[in-house]
Amino acid sequence: MDKDNQKLSSPPSFWKIIGPSIILLGLGLGSGELILWPYLVSNFGLGIIWAAAIGITFQYFINMEIERYSLLSGESIFAGFSRLSKKLPYWFIFSTFIAWMWPGIIATSAKVFSVVFGIGSYQVIGIVLLILIGLLLTTGPKLYKTVETFQKYLIFIGVPTIAIITFFLAKPTDYSALVSGLAGIGDGYKFLPIGIPLFTFLGALAYSGAGGNLNLSQSFYIKEKGYGMCKGSKGITSVLTGKAENVRIYGSPADFDDDENFKNFKKWWRVINLEHLLVFLVTGLATILLLALLAYATSYGSTTGEGIDFLINEFQMITIMLAPSLGALFMVLVATMLFGTQMTVLDSTSRIIAENLVIIKDKLNLSKIYYLILWIQIIAGVIIFAIGYSDPVSLVVTGAVINAVAMFFHIAATYLLNKKFLPIRYQAALWRKTIIMIAWFMFGLLSVMAISRAL
Repeated sequence: MDKDNQKLSSPPSFWKIIGPSIILLGLGLGSGELILWPYLVSNFGLGIIWAAAIGITFQYFINMEIERYSLLSGESIFAGFSRLSKKLPYWFIFSTFIAWMWPGIIATSAKVFSVVFGIGSYQVIGIVLLILIGLLLTTGPKLYKTVETFQKYLIFIGVPTIAIITFFLAKPTDYSALVSGLAGIGDGYKFLPIGIPLFTFLGALAYSGAGGNLNLSQSFYIKEKGYGMCKGSKGITSVLTGKAENVRIYGSPADFDDDENFKNFKKWWRVINLEHLLVFLVTGLATILLLALLAYATSYGSTTGEGIDFLINEFQMITIMLAPSLGALFMVLVATMLFGTQMTVLDSTSRIIAENLVIIKDKLNLSKIYYLILWIQIIAGVIIFAIGYSDPVSLVVTGAVINAVAMFFHIAATYLLNKKFLPIRYQAALWRKTIIMIAWFMFGLLSVMAISRAL
């Protein structure tokens, strides 16, 4: 192999690499941050919020191991998994589709819109929103740019707005409860209250961030952003409006014996860790805590424990205590953020399934397969709406538990991939490996407990 093609260049400035973590943060906003953790807090208080902080911290380290591989190999993590075993692509196709076919996120968005605008059937709204997502993703010329731009606007507008509303509604005692909750001290319990639904708790833990196989999609986004050996990689373009690109599945790894490459890797590692720390971990955790605090201040003790009652309570309290227009703004913002999350979820899952299909049968066209899978998933969501699922939260929980099991699997696969294909000096430090193994054990244990309780 030409050594010039194995050179790892120095990283650009910090500001030029921002983007992939914003998309991954957007993946988490509509599941754990906006739905499951506020739902649990409104019913059980802030004494459980410690688990959200642990969950998103674990995901930070998991995501960085995914980035490590793609940065050095010039290919997605799924291309790497196929080097471990030719059977793994089949698992990722199956586990991704089964886990994310449940349209719980867009169902919640639709129900919120129905409350704000007084529309009776939220299922019809959900079907319309799914079709709208399909049109947006199909007509945007460059897929990565479409998703990144949409999420940037949502996060830059949504997070500060929620922070301001929470500041005006939360009382000093609420902030004290939040601090206590981070230490595992709740109202009459420590760490976990009696009666908390283990399935929902496991789902929230998995969704403290992106969750499930979606963590692996980070490798797609850093590839299209041109991190490290992914420089010059082509991305998926619209089959209607984009310019056809020859998307490369397998990459050219860095020359691991080159000392200059190792020095540049260290530079890359510092800057991408900082990007993911600030955008994903810090901003993500702040968002979780803000939304949990808002749910506690407005809904704890007054919710029926069903569906999205906590969101309706928040809407009513903001309307009464601040202004009706702010209540409506909050609900529209929540619904739009959920819409954005569902769009990013459909993008990521379609990428995962499409690339793994191309790995299995390399003559397939990646862009065409991507859009075929996208619309198959949208049709599946429409069918689920049509047959009458009525509780958005139950749909989210169903998908979340499956994704927790998927995380248990892919954490081990990523660990083994980096251990097998990267020289020791490019691998994670011992303390990072320890954190990864603790996360793997935690998701495995909770998955077994939840499944055994359901049987």
